[in-house]
Amino acid sequence: MVFFYHKEQKMRLTDDRYAGERSQFELALRMIRHEARTRTIRECTGLSDDRIRKLYSTYFRNSGQANIKRRRGKSPRQVQRFVKSPGNQLQATTLVALFCASLLVRIDRENQVHPRWPRPDVEFGHRLCRAYETYLLLHDDARLNFEWAWNLLQCISYNDELYLAVCGECDARYVQDAYALDNKTCPNCEIGTTSGTLMTHGQTVRK
Repeated sequence: MVFFYHKEQKMRLTDDRYAGERSQFELALRMIRHEARTRTIRECTGLSDDRIRKLYSTYFRNSGQANIKRRRGKSPRQVQRFVKSPGNQLQATTLVALFCASLLVRIDRENQVHPRWPRPDVEFGHRLCRAYETYLLLHDDARLNFEWAWNLLQCISYNDELYLAVCGECDARYVQDAYALDNKTCPNCEIGTTSGTLMTHGQTVRK
């Protein structure tokens, strides 16, 4: 039996492997810029902890970018931060909307949130970064860092401690604590009631 070995096939396999590794490194650097924790980066990129540390040392710590911190330990797990104030609740709701627009989750007719990815990978990581970067553009006073966004995505995907409630005034969906009393008022309406104004389509309307 004779096997024919094609040089073009070898080059294609090599190119595909190179493209895959490059995408992993690009995502790792992107997540390091957002000060993601090593474990979070590893879950999305598949890179080892040692390679992630070397990337940080090479491209950030030893290149004069000391403002980028390398956070250690586990990702935050509490949900109280997302609902402790109407402002935080509004920003958490913005992130969930961006997760949905980025096809990281889907929302059914009963407002249940379902994950679209069985497990994190490189494409998942890039979509998460795009969603978070858009969130930063929408909120000058961003109160949730990247790790909090990661935690929010995990929590809302299981409809356990957090879920999407429906506002009794404007019918909007918003992030709510499953173990707290819900007055059926979204953060936008609550902020408008407190300040006497209501935000609608980017404009402030005096009530």
